Amino acid sequence: MSGPGRFPEPPVVIVGGLHADARGAAVARLLADVPGSVVLHHDLATAAAGTVVRTVRDATGILAAGEAPLVNDCACCALREDLVPELVRLAEAGGTPLAVVELWDSVEPKAMAEVVTAGGFTVAGVITAVDPALVLPYLGNGDDLAEGGLAAAATDRRTVADTFARQLEYASVLALAESLPGSPEADEEDRELLAQLHPTARRVPIGHGDPAGAPSAAPELARAALAGFDVEAAAAAQHPACALLPAEADAHGVATLVWHRRRPFHPERLYAALEDLTCAAARSRGRFWLAGKGDTLLHWDAAGGALCVESAGPWLASLPDAAWELVPPVRRAAAALDWHPEHGDRCQHLVFTSPGLDRDGLERLLESCLLTDAEYAAGQAAWDRLPLAFDPLLEV
Repeated sequence: MSGPGRFPEPPVVIVGGLHADARGAAVARLLADVPGSVVLHHDLATAAAGTVVRTVRDATGILAAGEAPLVNDCACCALREDLVPELVRLAEAGGTPLAVVELWDSVEPKAMAEVVTAGGFTVAGVITAVDPALVLPYLGNGDDLAEGGLAAAATDRRTVADTFARQLEYASVLALAESLPGSPEADEEDRELLAQLHPTARRVPIGHGDPAGAPSAAPELARAALAGFDVEAAAAAQHPACALLPAEADAHGVATLVWHRRRPFHPERLYAALEDLTCAAARSRGRFWLAGKGDTLLHWDAAGGALCVESAGPWLASLPDAAWELVPPVRRAAAALDWHPEHGDRCQHLVFTSPGLDRDGLERLLESCLLTDAEYAAGQAAWDRLPLAFDPLLEV
């Protein structure tokens, strides 16, 4: 029986993003710049008919097409089941210098990169294709994916905004497709917003005027795509406990506020301020510490005017020493950076990014949600008696 490791495997580059025209431009650029490369795409739009349509194509057109049945009434599950066997077939056929996996609109690259790696293939790069002029409109779109026919399963409750944010922030490369037909012109504010949302990504402009199949004079996208990708490190960079969050910035009308404190929030005051805090920025994320829940690291994730708050496991300070050996080194390193002699790694670390950000007003609101000096001095026993305002939100 053949499988990965028995034949030369092509490197895999994953290209995703809700901006379909930008995604198509990025894929076309890769096909032109890496002769002989092949694109594998699963179209989840056909899920209503009970199948996912798979196509394999190169720069000349479609080489093969087929269908994969839904798995548990889930189109994304069908993609997971079908992706690696198709990559195996490509590898067995030989002669493919690069396998490009073009994800359907709302499919998130993190899950697919982990599927590809678990299947024995090397993910050389993850690209999210973006039209910079559409970044703010998509971040502000709180509609459910299902409303636009973009849900990957009947149970998919994601929104356009939170899906777009995760696609954007996971990728190591952002392919910037400007001046697309029917799209508004991007300006400096659009580009700055993108830069502040994901400052560590390599941003590569891609053109649209080249003849079909013609390689570019400087194939920067292909070089960036093949630079290598660490799936494990990318997952750690997204985990609330050790997330690689943006730094302070202020340029071209866009600002990023990094708010870091070592005092817990009062649960009732924070709960009352949630709507104002959520709407204060186009994007906010991070981890926070709630009085009365001193063992639980809470994840803050907001986009499109909607906030998701959930438990992200324990603070390391709440674990017995013996359990530390089971914690990944990157998690221990992140905790060490925040360590306080009394509270350990418990802290507030929230980041807000937006055009027109009211820094002073936002900071005042956040500060008002912390325990007062008197409440703080009362100690843990008093904190544990505070009203459990967040329990309904956390489904406790």
